[in-house]
Amino acid sequence: MPTDTFDIMLLLAKLTLLYGLVMTAAAYLVLAERRVLAWIQDRTGPNRVGPLGLLQPLADVIKMLTKEDVCPAGADRWLYYLAPAMAAIPAILTFAVIPFGPPLTLFGRNIPLQVVDLNIGLLFFLALSSIAVYGVALGGWASNSKYALLGGIRGLAQLISYELSMALSLVPVVMLAHSFRLGDIVAAQASVPFIVYQPLAFLIFLISIAAECKRVPFDLPEAESELIAGFHAEYSGMRFGLFFVGEYINILVLGGLAATFFLGGWHGPWLPPAVWFALKVLAFAFLFIWMRGTLPRLRYDQLMHLGWKVLTPLALVNILATGWFIMVL
Repeated sequence: MPTDTFDIMLLLAKLTLLYGLVMTAAAYLVLAERRVLAWIQDRTGPNRVGPLGLLQPLADVIKMLTKEDVCPAGADRWLYYLAPAMAAIPAILTFAVIPFGPPLTLFGRNIPLQVVDLNIGLLFFLALSSIAVYGVALGGWASNSKYALLGGIRGLAQLISYELSMALSLVPVVMLAHSFRLGDIVAAQASVPFIVYQPLAFLIFLISIAAECKRVPFDLPEAESELIAGFHAEYSGMRFGLFFVGEYINILVLGGLAATFFLGGWHGPWLPPAVWFALKVLAFAFLFIWMRGTLPRLRYDQLMHLGWKVLTPLALVNILATGWFIMVL
């Protein structure tokens, strides 16, 4: 088989497998959240569709696909239809650079367990996270609704604010690994994960990704008490479902990145590397669900104060401290 043909087929196989795994995991993460929240609130949760309620995600998809897809009369149709895709696609593409395990040898070739092994993988993630902002902004603006517009403006300001602290928290990781490639960052943690050296950066990154996911206590763009449903208030059917799926894919993506940057990625004893990576991602997903069932929502001024006056200065100080530490040692 010619090399270029083999590479193309391998890439298509990776993309197909990745898309299937991500969409399935996102669907069952919704079910897991509903069951965990029910456990926290001392109730049953969904358990009627299939054994133990395991077919509930399929029922939800069928419901979304068969519901009427309404477009408001005054909406900007092209942007209205584009916004849900802008919310979901960047999250899926980010998975392409995350390594799930060590490279495998197949047909005499060294094959990395990631779709694309970019030497600027971290910058690729930051670029896609900035593009995801447009899904929230366009969804709120194109709906021609004041409630949706206010939710979009809130989301835009929030995502830009916490994207800065998130990016700054990763600078010490690059300084320690001497690389932007995610595989090199994981390899640098073969003996000691970076959370040991950078607990403050990890805490800043964790808070920032919770805000990037628009999760409690940072779910101000979707504050139902004053904005109905925020930026996607006018969406229905599967277009609303895409916003919904995009949020849960983002949880998995950012959990995977947190594991990659601070917890050693796929490194771990006894179990297979891919299993270790999956367990770490699921641990972050459980943490986000637990936060939703436990913490109250912040006020918007508290949200901005935390991002600009606390996390960003702390991240800058941490960069200086890391540089001093590297120079001294």
